[in-house]
Amino acid sequence: MEVKCRLNGENIILRGEPTDRLRDVLYHTGCYSVRDSDDAEGFAGSDTVIFNGQLKYSNFILLYQAEGADIKTAESLLVKGELNYVQKAMVAAGIVQSAYNAPAAALILTWLLEKHPNPTREQIKDVLTGIFIRDAGYEHYYLAVKLACELRDQGEFKTEIAPSFRPQLDIIGKPAGKIDGAALVSGEPVFVEDKVPANAWCLHVLRSPFASAYIKSIDTSEAEKLDGVAAIITAENCPDVYYMQAGQGTPEPSPHDRRLFNRKVRHVGDRVAGIVARTPEIADKAASLIKVEYEPTEAVFTVEEAMAPGAPLVHNGPVQYNAGAPDDLEAYNKLQGDPREGKVVYQFPLHADIHKNIAASNKGGIGDMEKGFAEADAIVERTYQTSQIQHTPLEPHVCYAHVESGRLVLNCATQVPYHVRRIVSWVCGIPENKIHVIKERVGGGYGSKQDILVEELTGYAAWITKKPVYYRNTRAEEFYANSTRHPMRVHVKMGGKKDGTITALFMEVCANTGPYGNHCLTVPMNSCSKTMPLFKVDNMAYDLKVYYTNTPPAGAYQGYGTPKGTYGIMMAMAELADKLGVDYRTMVEKNHVEEGYMLEILKGLGEGREGAVVPVGSCGLDEAIERGCDMIDWGKKEVSDDPDWKIGKGFAMIMQGSGLPGLDHAEAIAKLETDGTVILNSGGADLGTGLDTISAKIVAEVLKLPMDRITVVSGDTDSCAFDTGAYASSGTFFSGNASLVATTKLKELILKEAALQMEEKVENLDVRAPGEVYSRASGATLSYYDLVHTATSGTGRGQMVAHGSFVTNASSVPYGAHFAQVAVNVKTGEIKVQKFYALQDAGTPINPEIALCQMYGAVMKSIGHSLYEDMKLDKNGKCINANLTDYGAPMIDEAPEDFKSVLIDVDDKFGPYGAKSISEIACNGAAPAIGIAIHDACGVWLRSWPMTPEKILKALGKI
Repeated sequence: MEVKCRLNGENIILRGEPTDRLRDVLYHTGCYSVRDSDDAEGFAGSDTVIFNGQLKYSNFILLYQAEGADIKTAESLLVKGELNYVQKAMVAAGIVQSAYNAPAAALILTWLLEKHPNPTREQIKDVLTGIFIRDAGYEHYYLAVKLACELRDQGEFKTEIAPSFRPQLDIIGKPAGKIDGAALVSGEPVFVEDKVPANAWCLHVLRSPFASAYIKSIDTSEAEKLDGVAAIITAENCPDVYYMQAGQGTPEPSPHDRRLFNRKVRHVGDRVAGIVARTPEIADKAASLIKVEYEPTEAVFTVEEAMAPGAPLVHNGPVQYNAGAPDDLEAYNKLQGDPREGKVVYQFPLHADIHKNIAASNKGGIGDMEKGFAEADAIVERTYQTSQIQHTPLEPHVCYAHVESGRLVLNCATQVPYHVRRIVSWVCGIPENKIHVIKERVGGGYGSKQDILVEELTGYAAWITKKPVYYRNTRAEEFYANSTRHPMRVHVKMGGKKDGTITALFMEVCANTGPYGNHCLTVPMNSCSKTMPLFKVDNMAYDLKVYYTNTPPAGAYQGYGTPKGTYGIMMAMAELADKLGVDYRTMVEKNHVEEGYMLEILKGLGEGREGAVVPVGSCGLDEAIERGCDMIDWGKKEVSDDPDWKIGKGFAMIMQGSGLPGLDHAEAIAKLETDGTVILNSGGADLGTGLDTISAKIVAEVLKLPMDRITVVSGDTDSCAFDTGAYASSGTFFSGNASLVATTKLKELILKEAALQMEEKVENLDVRAPGEVYSRASGATLSYYDLVHTATSGTGRGQMVAHGSFVTNASSVPYGAHFAQVAVNVKTGEIKVQKFYALQDAGTPINPEIALCQMYGAVMKSIGHSLYEDMKLDKNGKCINANLTDYGAPMIDEAPEDFKSVLIDVDDKFGPYGAKSISEIACNGAAPAIGIAIHDACGVWLRSWPMTPEKILKALGKI
């Protein structure tokens, strides 16, 4: 069918089937800004267009309905190739982060400003109700509109975008916009899906309808007869390679407990077969022709079921250790069950016992627990439960793979390109030099893209077929076949004296890792290792066990276990303060650590090995607590005009880390090009967080170059040097420090070469803007252009290239305090977050405007898991709300009425220019802050999330 319409001011003909979705047709016409985040659900708004003057979801419009229509996409916003005033304001405000639907947001706001040149806050809020923002939150969208109006009317921004830091520095600590902001907000083809050629074959995965079952037989013969089917991969013909999907440094603290396809499926949605076909339609037909005979077995879905005596075993095959095998391993393996179970391989002992469904365990402590509790005037012992949460990145998991010149090339949306390469190498049985991983822009990760969930199967499919192969999760698959946040049961016992001194603290953590052990030790460890070191308590102990179950898989999620531990430990502290009659603020201030305090508890809290005891470094806790209490008027009771609404306040102190000292490793290469510009090749993976911009700012600061003369190439395993990846809040600290090391070395090479060319002593030389060497002795100058031109002229000493590698045992810990004021309707149970203040120290915020938005976005995610988000499973283990609408992710209507992010100024001695991490810590505070505020409002303690109206009414005895 041919449809005549007007697209972005041009009369064109669109071609396709009458019932094709307009979004698909527009995308394949070259409108890359029109994306699909929800499989035409009508939730995320990534597919928004202006259709005959109105904002519409293009997934809801069929091609035949576009006859004669006037359609505008975000491509229409560019003015002679330049961003329009709204797009410029969005970049400046810091809201263009992962940016999968940033072009749609720009189109929406431009439409608003054309209708209402000076919109009210309510009008802005109303127009943004149709778009889901997961990365930056919504607060700075109001700022972006204000900035856009200023730029339109006055030609420049007048409002302060973010505070500036370090006046002695040129660009570090100053708002400057992301270097990739223009490409992202304008809808350039920068994501994996944009790299897929028209001749790519599709990969479709047939999935299990059972939570636990053996595959008795699988017959693919009829499916293989279809024209257009290149391969069908099953447990019968896939490599007999056991691996794990966690993107962690090797040797991994996760069991290798799966193959590409297993003879036992362990959750609803587990892989049964992979079909490589020319089209999705052929793949669907082939899937329908595969005959699978299952032998269902009993499943377990909760920690309580998994730990029960005689519980069904999720894994019951032989266990292998590559190091540290126990003496009784041979006897242990005699207990193995059906051969179809497969095996579990440990790189080193994780204190597991698969015959009790225990995937990993650990315990430790300091002091004398019995003595500590004996000294207490009061003890609380409480259990807190968290639910299963999905990351919901706007871009689902996706991969494109093809073979080129005998090498496997993968275009990935990943946080860990080098771990992808390693795991694909294992699975495919080919060396790493034959694999090229290209990390494209990532449309949201939040930990889930730290795991290698689709790349290894896509890569293998391309390798064996020699076809270009494209795979993309459906939104439903994101829920039931992806990684999720580990559900946890956190039991806290805490004792204290009447003056508020905590005498003993014990945490027992039972975590649900699902059917496979991705991050099974390290996530629960974080629930202790990133919470207990907040406390100056002499007697502390922990005991954690991680259980296999048949729920959808768990894995890494922003905060990495810490939000659950913080929820338990801070709620228990508030309950203890209430029992003792001590002001909660007093107890917090009396017991929190300060700079220089030795963290003895860290000795047992390593990543599968003994941790290092270190003192507390730079710490902004005191200021965060004091300023937050002043902002929220701590101690003042707020009263609503409506007697059904009760108002309360709460806060929580929080911490995280900046990478994994002694484990993480980052490298970078800095090159002075032949015109005096610089290219930095960074192994780091920018997920939309502004890591590439951090690297560029570091180059600019060291070499005194303008930002537009610096290019950062990152996450490409061919052109860059090794980096463990963007996880554990490592980006700024590790990858940033590697960029600093490389650039500092490049500066040394520049000065050394200049000394030879200028016939000066190197100690008399330095660099200055706009990119030249000058002599403090003679006043002579030499531009970078002339310097490198001579060096590469055929008679010189060659191009200046410097390699930087960064490892450390030093720890740079960000601290903070999050405050909430909530209103609770004691008649309906409704909970409203009226105020939320996030105060955090990030050392030197290199990109302060981006840092603030990351705080807003992380807080919104944590408000989501505290109040709304919950994966619901039926009695058979099937997720029954596997879509964005029913799942409950918060949007702009759920944002706090008064929402502020505040950066506490501390200068860290280990981070690049004093920087620490910022984003992950911001996931940790909402649950306890809101929980404590709910108690302050209506007197009930809610000890499980999400904290719902039903739980309020039950606790009040009203239902």
